[in-house]
Formats: sequence, C-alpha cells, structure tokens
Amino acid sequence: MEAILPSLAERLKPLRKASGKTQKEMADLLDVTERHYQKIEYGQINVSATTLMTLADCFHVTTDYLLGREE
Repeated sequence: MEAILPSLAERLKPLRKASGKTQKEMADLLDVTERHYQKIEYGQINVSATTLMTLADCFHVTTDYLLGREE
C-alpha cells in the first residue's frame, strides 16, 4: 500500500525516536488511540491541519518540513 503522506511517514518516526517519545505518548498528545497514531506514522491516513501543527510544534520543525516541502 502506498503511503498517503510519504514525507510525513518518512520524517515522523525518526523525529519521535530522537525525542525519546513512544507511540503511546504521541497518541496521548494528539488525543487519539495508539493504533490511530501508528497509522499516521506509517502514512496510512491523512492528518488534519491541527494535528500537523501539533506535531510540528512538538518536534520544533515546520509543517512544510513534515510534508517534505523543505529540508
């Protein structure tokens, strides 16, 4: 299955691991189930703008970075 958001999927897991956070902690931050967060991390579902902004703020990167629009 091709990822819906391949750049997000490629960048999210390394950012999470570098920050020392678990998938469960990220799910709690986003107020979603752990399985839902896993689908985000694997690029299987699209995310809302609010979720994208929360992730960018959490990892101190831009939304454009998460979307692969900038390095």
